[in-house]
Amino acid sequence: MTILLHISSSPRKQRSASLEVARGFISHYRDYAPHTQVKHLDLWDMVLPEFDDNAMTAKYAGLAGTPLTESQQQAWDRLRELAAHLHEADLLLFSVPLWNFGIPYKLKHFIDLISQKDILFSFDPESGFSGLLAGKKAVVVYARGLSYESDSFTPSQAFDYQKTYFEMWLKFVGITDVESVIVEKTLFGSEVDSGARQQACLQAAQIARHLA
Repeated sequence: MTILLHISSSPRKQRSASLEVARGFISHYRDYAPHTQVKHLDLWDMVLPEFDDNAMTAKYAGLAGTPLTESQQQAWDRLRELAAHLHEADLLLFSVPLWNFGIPYKLKHFIDLISQKDILFSFDPESGFSGLLAGKKAVVVYARGLSYESDSFTPSQAFDYQKTYFEMWLKFVGITDVESVIVEKTLFGSEVDSGARQQACLQAAQIARHLA
């Protein structure tokens, strides 16, 4: 049975463009693969731990190969529990709105917690870094209020730290099979917004059929 994990990072539940398209993808994917188990992590409904002194000390103790204290082990186990959701899934779906040219702080918090050696990546002095999520597939829905096309007044190369950062992170943790859907111009009025969402939902449906 395929496990589809949806990680959402928008606090908006009703009007979120990224959530609307992601939900459409899930619905179509289920049509093609009805036995799929869908899990959802809403980062705004979770109490994410702080990467505090215990976690930081555990990180460097692990790098040095020294034993962890009880409190350090508890902090590290919590990070492993969070990352386990990604390890268990076959297909990862992320819905990511654009905040200040980047990703929401809740998603960055989540990434900072789980992107640890022997949790999402390994390191060898000779071969370097290796992502531990290799072989998995990801679909990412990006939502943006403006346009980031090369001919717009917000050129993507200079302003896009959303898609470029997030897909760099996916590659770092081993996920290279990535499909992306971009919803743009959601701030250009209801007619443009509605059209952009419809187009993105159609693209998401095509990707769902391809992946199922």
